[in-house]
Amino acid sequence: MTKTRALVLIPARMAATRLPGKPLLDIGGLPMIVQVVRRAEAARIGRVVVATDSADIAAAVTSHGGEAVMTRADHPSGSDRIFEALQTLDSAGEIDTIINVQGDLPTIDPEAVRAVLSPFDNPEVDIATLAAVIAKDEEHTNPNVVKVVGSPLSATRLRALYFTRATAPYGDGPRHHHIGLYAYRRSALTRFVALPPSPLEVREKLEQLRALEAGMRIDVAVVDTVPLGVDTPHDLEIARQMLAGRPS
Repeated sequence: MTKTRALVLIPARMAATRLPGKPLLDIGGLPMIVQVVRRAEAARIGRVVVATDSADIAAAVTSHGGEAVMTRADHPSGSDRIFEALQTLDSAGEIDTIINVQGDLPTIDPEAVRAVLSPFDNPEVDIATLAAVIAKDEEHTNPNVVKVVGSPLSATRLRALYFTRATAPYGDGPRHHHIGLYAYRRSALTRFVALPPSPLEVREKLEQLRALEAGMRIDVAVVDTVPLGVDTPHDLEIARQMLAGRPS
């Protein structure tokens, strides 16, 4: 793999309604956002910074030895937030790769964070992301499970053709559960945030379709499992059990 100058950014804000104060909730003796920082740091792919509009989140991160940067409160998406953070942290343009890690993935495997860079072996790839083969029958038809429809390049690589909440592709064979962790070439992120929302993005409520509709190439690294996203009190309890070493 070509050596990259990478920056890992974790957008975080206090906007969750189902789990108020989510980034600061205790999991395994640390705020959730700090657990995510620790896993991103363990991936050892670059500097790790939390991008937030909350002074409380920034204080929690820095008090545990992490780094945070303040951003505006009016960003419509995490992509816009990390772009502002990138400009603040690297105005000289030395960073060429930006990894966007969701702040509600406290149990994510550092290997999965590393894996998102593998599609950049191909210089034609603009954006890279992750997916795992769907193993639970109910997930095939669950609109909250986003599916990647992709052309297989290898056993662990797809070229994304579409992302959808529908059951797709049709017929026999595996379906892939998209994992919302992205790596961007700097030029791709700059272009992406300048694009207006696209028709399919608005219809499916999936931001990544904006890139595909603009002709950008997204490749997908296939990993073994989908990390737990903490969105509800039940998710929180499972994460606490996982990080306490108890079976969930």
